Amino acid sequence: MGANSNDLRVLDAGVVGPSDLDLPPRSLPLTFFDVKWLRPPPVQRLFLYRLQHNHNVDQLISDLKASLSKALTLFYPLAGHVRLAPNSGNRYELFYQPGDGVAFTVAEYDADVEQDLARAEPVQVAKLAPLVPPLPKGRAVLAVQATVLLGGRGLALGVTLHHSACDGASSTHFLHTWAALCAGAAEMPPPPVIDRTLIADPRGLYDIYSKGLPSDGSEIEFVSSSVSSVPDDQLLGTFTLPQELLRGIKDTVAREAARQKNAPPPRCSSLLAAFSFMWSCYCRAKQEQNQTKTTYFLFSVDHRTRLKPRVPDRYLGNCLGPAIAAARHDELAAPGTEGLFAAFMAIAEALQEEVGEGSHDRWDGCVERVKEAAKVGLFSVAGSPRFRVYGIDFGFGPPAKVDVVSVAKTGAMSMAEARDGHGGIEVGISLPTSGMEHFRRCFDDAMHAVGMQERVYI
Repeated sequence: MGANSNDLRVLDAGVVGPSDLDLPPRSLPLTFFDVKWLRPPPVQRLFLYRLQHNHNVDQLISDLKASLSKALTLFYPLAGHVRLAPNSGNRYELFYQPGDGVAFTVAEYDADVEQDLARAEPVQVAKLAPLVPPLPKGRAVLAVQATVLLGGRGLALGVTLHHSACDGASSTHFLHTWAALCAGAAEMPPPPVIDRTLIADPRGLYDIYSKGLPSDGSEIEFVSSSVSSVPDDQLLGTFTLPQELLRGIKDTVAREAARQKNAPPPRCSSLLAAFSFMWSCYCRAKQEQNQTKTTYFLFSVDHRTRLKPRVPDRYLGNCLGPAIAAARHDELAAPGTEGLFAAFMAIAEALQEEVGEGSHDRWDGCVERVKEAAKVGLFSVAGSPRFRVYGIDFGFGPPAKVDVVSVAKTGAMSMAEARDGHGGIEVGISLPTSGMEHFRRCFDDAMHAVGMQERVYI
C-alpha cells in the first residue's frame, strides 16, 4: 500500500513540559562542540513497536506523556530552545523557562507495522516521513510524535532532536531514561550531568566554529524537518552485518596486510570493520565518472574519555570530533578484497589522526575540512551500536525496528546494534530504487569476497 501523509490523522497536538513546575529559568551556553551543529538538520529517529490486543492504546499514550514529563525534569534543557544570548554578538545558548515544553503529537496512520514499515525489504521513505515530527518554529530542540498504526497493532514513536542540544550518547541516555520511567523499571539510568563548564576552550574554538553565524541580533532558524519532501522512489534499506561477517572482514584485513607485506595493520574493531565494508560497498555501487577522484568518509569520535580532565559519560551535550578518511574512488571500489583493505587503512589512519598525540592541534580546522570534503563527496555515519536503541522498552516490548529516517536527506548511513542481540551491527542506508538494487548486488559480492554466502538484510 502506498501510505503517505494523507493517511495520517492527527488526533492531538499539545506540549509536554517538565513535571517539576518550580524549575527556574536556566540558560546553558553552547560550547564549541555544540555550535558547529547549528546549521545541519535535526536527527529523526523512528521506533516501531508491536502491540498486543490487550494493550489499551489510550493508556499507553497517557503513560508516555506522564513519563516524558518526569524525564524532562531531569533533562530540562531539552524542553527549551536555542537563542542568541542577550547582549552577545555570537554566543548562543540553550534556554529553558517555566512554561516551555516539548511538542507532542498523537496521530493515527493507515500502515501496518509488519507488512508496511518493519518488513524485510527496503521501505519507501515517503511512508516513514509522516511518522517523524518537524521541529516547531522558535528553535525548539525536541519534538515527539506517537502514532497508532493500523488496527492498533503497532505504535510508531518518532523523535526529532536537534544536534546542537546534544549528541547521540546524550539523546539516547534521555530516551533510555524516559523508557525506564514509563515502564516503571526497578533500576533507573543515572541522571545526566548538566554542566557546560566541563568543556574548556583555551584555543578559542567557539569563535572559529561560529564564523558565518548571525551576529547582528538576528537569530538562526532551524530546519524544521529533514524528510518533509522526498522522491517517491527514495528507499530506506536496513542490512545486518552479523558477527560471522565482521570476523570475516577482520580476517580479510589481516590476510591482505600480510599479502602486501606491509607493517602489521592497526587493530580492526567490529566498528571499523563495519565502516570499511560499507564504505567500499558504497563506492562500488556509486557510478563515479572520475575514478581517480578522492572521496571521503566521516565518522564521529566521542571525546568524553579523552579530554583532560575527563568529561563524565553522562554529560548532556555534544562531545564529538570528526574523523575524516580519504582515499581514491577506484581504490575503494576495487574488486575482491582490495577495496575493503583500502577503506580500512584510510579509516584507521583517520581515527589515529583524531585521537593520537597532537590531534587537538588540528581541531581549529576541522569545520573547514568537513566543508571541503562535503563539496567533493562525503559518506558519513549517524548513530552507534553502543547506544543500544533496541533496548529502549517503554513497557510494551522492545522495538521491532529502529530507523534513522533523516539519513534520507543527509546521505549518511545509520548504525545500531543488531536487534537479534547476537553481537552484529545493523546498518541503514537510503538510496533511490535503482541505486538500492545496485547497492544490494555490491553488498552480496562483498560478502562472498570475505567468505559469506548469504546476504542478511531486514
